[in-house]
Amino acid sequence: MDARAAARAIDALRRGWPIRVTGGDGPLGLLPIEGATAPSLAAFDPRGQAPLLLSAARGATLKLANQRAAADPHAPVLIAREPWIDGPAAAMAVADPVSDLATPLKGPFRALPIVQAEAAAQALVLARLAGLLPAYFVGATDAPAEVEVTAGAIAAYADPARLIIAARARLPVEAREDTEIVAFRSTDDPREHIALIVGQPDGNPPVVRLHSECLTGDVLGSLKCDCGPQLHAALHQIADGRWGVLLYLRQEGRGIGLINKLRAYELQDQGFDTVDANVRLGFAIDARDFGVAARMLGLLGIKAVRLLTNNLAKVAGLEAAGITVTERLPLALPSNPHNERYLATKRDRTGHDL
Repeated sequence: MDARAAARAIDALRRGWPIRVTGGDGPLGLLPIEGATAPSLAAFDPRGQAPLLLSAARGATLKLANQRAAADPHAPVLIAREPWIDGPAAAMAVADPVSDLATPLKGPFRALPIVQAEAAAQALVLARLAGLLPAYFVGATDAPAEVEVTAGAIAAYADPARLIIAARARLPVEAREDTEIVAFRSTDDPREHIALIVGQPDGNPPVVRLHSECLTGDVLGSLKCDCGPQLHAALHQIADGRWGVLLYLRQEGRGIGLINKLRAYELQDQGFDTVDANVRLGFAIDARDFGVAARMLGLLGIKAVRLLTNNLAKVAGLEAAGITVTERLPLALPSNPHNERYLATKRDRTGHDL
């Protein structure tokens, strides 16, 4: 599959341009609601009739009449373009749950059948990869498109097998001076992942920490999560051993991107926990791909690890990708008044052993 087409489609979506996604059941012309303007919508849908493609989780929140309680929250739903959805701002109010308190009187909505189900499902994945809300205007078959991409190309886009080692250098750090930094990149995905090798390999399984990027916690010192303290504690715990590796994975916000993570923060301020906030936005509870970490370890020649984590899903993710986890080491940190609920949610709803 041509994953480069998926990369071009992601770039187009981030610019607010229309795309066309083709699956086994036909093509789907799409304009991202986030980034659409009145002129771009008029060019894409001159008749003003384009329905809206959203996630089923968002559809459930909007109380679609035929929405089943057991529906897959990540599946696509199509809703009719009602007259009051008269432009991008009104459509954004439908797509973005953050605005629900400000504009509570939405609807009623009418669900439509989705003929191009495969294309619609992969379009939602593509929106997440672009860091956008999973929400589109759906155009006519002859709607303009800057890029055409197949559903298969989208599925192949983030294949960890495409990662290679791009550069490496000595990098003394505060926790320990004998460290080396290794950068990984893919021919398609612009995100660059990092490994910090602490100490010298000695033939024993290293202590390994998988740390997903968190700008707010790692750099700005956010108290809403425990990411920054975990990063620094993990580095020191690795440094206190014989040798180890910290993998810094560019999967911000559990894989939904920085802007969507900030939307999740807004929903948390409205009373939702981290799990419900992600689902209301139309995303998986955790969209990260730990196959990326397994690929990085494989390129470093590491087949077995002592994993420093409270997240049992990381153990399962590495082992499913062929890395043996010989031991799981806990990472215990105190809470603060701002992240107590966040930590409780990780313990009670996402299987963290805290």
